[in-house]
Amino acid sequence: MEQRIYTIKELNKYIRMKMESDPLLSEVWIRGEISNFTHHSSGHMYFTLKDADSRIKSIMFASHNQRLPFIPKEGTRVIARGNVSVFERDGQYQFYATHMQPDGIGSLYLAYEQLKKKLEQEGLFDPSIKKEIPKFPRSIGVVTSPTGAAVRDIMITLQRRYPQANIVLYPVLVQGKGAAPSIVKAIRELNRMNEADVLIVGRGGGSLEELWAFNEEMVARAIFESVIPVISAVGHETDFTIADFAADLRAATPTAAAELAVPHIADLKELLRQLQRSLRQGLQHRASRERERLARLQRSPALTQPRRQLLQHVQRLDMLQHRLSRTVDSRMQLAAGRYGRLHETLLRFHPQSQLNQAAARGDELSRRLNSSMAALLKDRTAALGGAIRQLDALSPLKVMSRGYSLVYDEKDQQLVKSINQVQPGDQIKIKVTDGELDCQVWGLKPKGEDHGTETGSGTQL
Repeated sequence: MEQRIYTIKELNKYIRMKMESDPLLSEVWIRGEISNFTHHSSGHMYFTLKDADSRIKSIMFASHNQRLPFIPKEGTRVIARGNVSVFERDGQYQFYATHMQPDGIGSLYLAYEQLKKKLEQEGLFDPSIKKEIPKFPRSIGVVTSPTGAAVRDIMITLQRRYPQANIVLYPVLVQGKGAAPSIVKAIRELNRMNEADVLIVGRGGGSLEELWAFNEEMVARAIFESVIPVISAVGHETDFTIADFAADLRAATPTAAAELAVPHIADLKELLRQLQRSLRQGLQHRASRERERLARLQRSPALTQPRRQLLQHVQRLDMLQHRLSRTVDSRMQLAAGRYGRLHETLLRFHPQSQLNQAAARGDELSRRLNSSMAALLKDRTAALGGAIRQLDALSPLKVMSRGYSLVYDEKDQQLVKSINQVQPGDQIKIKVTDGELDCQVWGLKPKGEDHGTETGSGTQL
């Protein structure tokens, strides 16, 4: 078998495919220190991740590093997520980073990503099941700290924009060990009370550790299970928590949450003014249109010259009456013709008529039968006469009348047709036309022998 020889490119490509198909290397987290950092003009970042014992070439493309919450620098310790593959041209394997966080909060970020992925797979973030925020809520539930700047911003914004709404404040802990259970209890209690049309759940800005209560699984599930629509308002615009993904609507800030929860009363007043103007214009336009219609009606011949209109209707009525009369006559004629045809048909099928026709047909058939029977009888009589004459001509009696007789063996009563049937001395009967003769055979003379010579045969009467 001939040994195949590979090119360097084919070998590097094979190694790359092997590495990219490895489940471990397709998504791996690593910790290291950044060195040889270069932020290329194309936007891509090239660097080396190293620890005390080893190092690996790394790259982070512009499409991924644009979302970085920090600026990487030489010597920064980070935790990065990505995949390992081979750069075919150089035959060098390297790390392709997709996410990166400073090592100080790396464990929290890893937990955040894992929980986010888990809940997303369960469908808690599905946009199709998000509840709609009511446009004109009568009561708004606020779940936040009673002492922070967030509650003040929310209350001021709600009262300024929509003062007629009732505000139900449920104070909770937003930071620390008991914050998550406190938030869950508030959401469930407000749902039980059923006094709010929408909930605002959040707090002001802070570090990842300070916002961590809103990254707890129990808080995300409580928001997801809430019957009342929930608006999340956690931190600043750049802060994203698990609660933001589970909520029905995310607001960048607590103030923005209040603005999303209620309409602005000034906007509503302006809308009412626009609607009033539109209604007024619509009514004026309709009144003008109806006045023009009324004027046309007043000028119409039906009102100015009603008698002419009546005369036209009278004329039309006469025409219709004439047409009706002609139609009725035509229909009556058609009906009379149809009645006549039906009457004739009925007479043809009357029982007496049927009986008369049957009697006539019976007489004709009887006449034809008698005629046929007479002709048949005449033919059969003539045939019988012919047969009788033929039979009489063939009768033995007729033959005997010409001098013939019949000889019978007296013992067996059989017709003697040959001399071999009798012996001299046998008694025989001879039947003639007027009787029978009892005789005895004296002798036998075969045919052809001379009549003058006797063989001792003869017949005795």
